[in-house]
Amino acid sequence: MTVAQAVVEYLSKQYTVDSINGAEYRERLIPGTFGIFGHGNVAGVGQALKQYQQQDPSIMPYYQGRNEQAQAHQAVGYARHTRRRQTFAISTSIGPGSSNLLTGAALATTNRLPVLLLPSDTFATRAADPVLQQLEQPYAYDITVNDAFRPLSKFFDRVSRPEQLFSAFHHGLRVLTDPAETGAVTISLPQDVQAEAFDVPEEFLAEREWRIRRPEADDQDIARAAEAIRAAKRPLIIAGGGVLYAYANDELAKFVELTGIPVGNTQAGVGVLPWDHRFSLGAIGSTGTTAANAIAAEADLIIGIGTRYEDFTTASRTAFQNPDVRFININVAAIDAYKHGTALPIVADARKALVKLNAALGGYRVGADLEQQVAAEKQRWDATVDEAFDTRFTPLPAQNEIIGATSRAMDAADVVICAAGSLPGDLHKMWRVRDPFGYHVEYAYSCMGYEIPGGLGVKRAALAEAARGGEQRDVVVMVGDGSYLMMHTELVTAVAERIKLIVVLIQNHGYASIGSLSESLGSQRFGTQYRALNEEQHSFDEGETLPVDLALNAESLGVKVIRIEPGEKVIAELEQAIRDAKAAPERGGPILIHVESDPLLDAPSSESWWDVPVSQVSDLESTRQAYQTYRNHKHRQRKLLG
Repeated sequence: MTVAQAVVEYLSKQYTVDSINGAEYRERLIPGTFGIFGHGNVAGVGQALKQYQQQDPSIMPYYQGRNEQAQAHQAVGYARHTRRRQTFAISTSIGPGSSNLLTGAALATTNRLPVLLLPSDTFATRAADPVLQQLEQPYAYDITVNDAFRPLSKFFDRVSRPEQLFSAFHHGLRVLTDPAETGAVTISLPQDVQAEAFDVPEEFLAEREWRIRRPEADDQDIARAAEAIRAAKRPLIIAGGGVLYAYANDELAKFVELTGIPVGNTQAGVGVLPWDHRFSLGAIGSTGTTAANAIAAEADLIIGIGTRYEDFTTASRTAFQNPDVRFININVAAIDAYKHGTALPIVADARKALVKLNAALGGYRVGADLEQQVAAEKQRWDATVDEAFDTRFTPLPAQNEIIGATSRAMDAADVVICAAGSLPGDLHKMWRVRDPFGYHVEYAYSCMGYEIPGGLGVKRAALAEAARGGEQRDVVVMVGDGSYLMMHTELVTAVAERIKLIVVLIQNHGYASIGSLSESLGSQRFGTQYRALNEEQHSFDEGETLPVDLALNAESLGVKVIRIEPGEKVIAELEQAIRDAKAAPERGGPILIHVESDPLLDAPSSESWWDVPVSQVSDLESTRQAYQTYRNHKHRQRKLLG
């Protein structure tokens, strides 16, 4: 076989095995391969995929894409919805085809989500030297573009000889299926080696199962944690994505109902509890609810479960103002369990740790005063969101209204997708999630352009889920014009495969999120509006609005478009448009709903802070004032969480 043929057949026979509450789940690890072909892979991986397609298309289904980065985003979206049991492989050509994957690799690794990257590389034999698109460095001739993947990947290897294939893929898939280590796995395949024939052992091509490791919590750690919880007067749980990946939702619900300990959730943890659960405070931190942040400020014990304590989660270490606050961190990854100098790290699977804590805390419950405060703060925030959703601005609505309309039009099992701009923060604090799979916001890397390809990956996973008898889910992508312009190419992929992806495109003629941040930092929304160039001032801040029609752009790609015109009926028409899109045939292709908004109408305040440094000296009065505000917040910042 050739190396490429061996790779394709090997990947077709890899399975993940997972045990949850006594039930066994066996999934195909790599259900398909994306690829854009060039001279680096067309005769290698491309030939192998074609050969197996003719033998049996189910061996390794091939999927087209329009951008290598977007293909990685599709794989990440798929992996997130399948709870890291499955992902895709991605084959690229050399040079720009490979380097286009770099952002996708960083996103996957940052989000702790698996993706298998197979970038092609230059000749291992150097027979063609330099080959087209080869990077040359005079100080190290063995460096290629693919070496840029090393710091972005959780595993990297280069197969320079056919015999290296065995160890490269064995160790690569070990990392890919490890909950504590997973991320981008990059195996570089030189273009000549891909086409080279060699004898492949049958055992390499046999079916292999990769059991997802879910480590138990140490009994002594659980005993210490139970002791700390019993001593606490105002404990608070911060639940992250690790709760969802461990399928620990039910165990978490049992834990909070027995103890009365309230829960704030991170971006990745939205869905750990339904929004209206009596102990759910919703989002926490810089993009959090006032309810979660009020309880966090006074908490004397924080129980972090499956969170990596991203900057927004801790409000840049200002969220916790009790001088005696302590931290228990439960995480399958040691790096996250030990974050910020925690007093009690527990390296364990979230669900298994909660099972032991539930057993160890029999009879414990927080005081009635905390339960009453939780109820009052929750009621206050819910009223704030109701007002934000129901206030009507004309002729252009606030983004709050658009979020409310989208939420009302979607079913409980549907999935909302977002990634960058002002939408993630607004969704985090206001989205009323009703299903553990109903919220997918990529915020670890907050990558502009993720939304449409990521949403397409989620939709692929949802279709596979439905085919197995699971939930029927529509996937709704919410995206601003800035992110849309970054990467809308995968709409063509959805058109080609007739996949119904619903896209709500919010046109606000600029970068609304950074515009608001810029204003708060004294930089007066500089460079954040889409305007024609004022040549005299060389400014893009005050010119005419650009005559760009993104709805027409989508139509030109073959997408069905629904335009919502400004006016008094915007929200009602938007809500109906989403319902109409949901009622469209499942294999009818993508639908884009175009609506304009007023970027100057902000969401309700989180009563929190995010550390973005302000210039210490400036000729601008706005910057000098912002710096004074910044200094006031810095005084509240903890050195360590501890």
